[in-house]
Amino acid sequence: MNEEMELSAMEEPEKLHEECGVFGMYDLDGGDVASTIYYGLFALQHRGQESCGIAVSDTKGPRPRVSTYKGMGLCNEVFTPEILEGLGGDIGVGHVRYSTAGSSSRENAQPLVLNYVKGTLAMAHNGNLVNAPALRRELEYSGAIFQTTIDSEVIAYHIARERVHTPTVQAAVAQAMRKLKGAYALVIASPRKLIGARDPFGFKPLCIGKKDHAYVLVSESCALDTIGAEFVRDVEPGEIVTITKDGISSDRSMCLPDKTRQARCVFEYIYFARPDSVFDGVSVYHSRIYAGRCLALDSPVEADLVVGVPESGNAAALGYSMESGIPYGTAFVKNSYVGRTFIKPKQSNRVSAVRVKLNVLKEAVAGKRVIMIDDSIVRGTTSHQIVRMLRDAGAKEVHVMVSSPPFLHPCYFGTDIPSREQLIAHGKTLEEITRLIGADSLSYLRMERLSEMAGGLPICTACFSGDYPIAPPVEDIRGEYAE
Repeated sequence: MNEEMELSAMEEPEKLHEECGVFGMYDLDGGDVASTIYYGLFALQHRGQESCGIAVSDTKGPRPRVSTYKGMGLCNEVFTPEILEGLGGDIGVGHVRYSTAGSSSRENAQPLVLNYVKGTLAMAHNGNLVNAPALRRELEYSGAIFQTTIDSEVIAYHIARERVHTPTVQAAVAQAMRKLKGAYALVIASPRKLIGARDPFGFKPLCIGKKDHAYVLVSESCALDTIGAEFVRDVEPGEIVTITKDGISSDRSMCLPDKTRQARCVFEYIYFARPDSVFDGVSVYHSRIYAGRCLALDSPVEADLVVGVPESGNAAALGYSMESGIPYGTAFVKNSYVGRTFIKPKQSNRVSAVRVKLNVLKEAVAGKRVIMIDDSIVRGTTSHQIVRMLRDAGAKEVHVMVSSPPFLHPCYFGTDIPSREQLIAHGKTLEEITRLIGADSLSYLRMERLSEMAGGLPICTACFSGDYPIAPPVEDIRGEYAE
């Protein structure tokens, strides 16, 4: 099998998968929150496009009943105005999902709602636990019956079980967090409290917003702008925030004493997040501009035009242009009605989907030496096709720049990076990868630039370096076993 055939035979999506986005809201004036949650989820749609859901309840009732609606598909496919009008309540949580652990099915859609001896619990979760199988067995042997295959249900059950022995829901969350190992951002609605929790390493983002007399917990700050809310602050790694009619309280007992051990997912800055989001005080847009500038400094190339692969490559391409002085231009027309390449869980039509999603402006690239900047190369299939599209459009040279280092290791914390054998950079030289994708040259972002890109914050670089902040699982949590 020749190299080109080997590339085309790969059967998995090129782009990476993010577990999901979460949104919670509590209107202290008693107004219905479902419609606002819907628009918040709309702003988070890039984080998950397989399923979505909303669960709301009314804090004014004697024993609040949770109303839930969820389904497979995009927010505007699942929800109608009539459905939203039927979801009455002043407190609620919402979720958009892509499956990294647990199958793609309606029963695995979130939020999860539990009815137990202390009342009700609605929960939305972003991330992956590395010890989910062991926690699941512990519950199963004590009589628990699971309705889903996702680790989010394991978390919800442990919180509910701890609640029986603790004075408050937030105390139960803290007790459960002592058992959880891995990445998670949680938004939980109990009968009269909205609770947010972030794992001690800070893998997944979570922030607090405020709109009039309503409080919001959300994965990305861009959703606050969408609903007209003001940004209050980020939830700290390891922090539990509780929102009641009396305001916000905080429990930092789970925070790591040594903050240098924190491990934010660097791919939030590179690819996952919308560029108009800010995480822990660092602008995603400025991070990507900086990555492009670093590529220009570290890997200069003589060319006529710098272009980005939409959308996450655009800011890095602009940064390269600003640093190098090479003109920035648009080479690709994107079909706005097609989601991210990775959205469909099956590969059957993935190859044609690249051309459905992108088309090349021949007038922009014909006869030119083009620098093409993308956020990552996973298996190489998409890069190979896009390079060929540029050449077919008349580009004289195509130099590929990547605003991240080479992927060499799988991720176990909520990013669906495949096993090492499926990564194009595994076991291959830079020259071999360049030849496989059909480029004239190829350059990656240097490892030491990642911390600078994230504003000096402690980050997780395990997918590039193999240095995992938490030991990888020894049991199957993602369709394979840890190596």
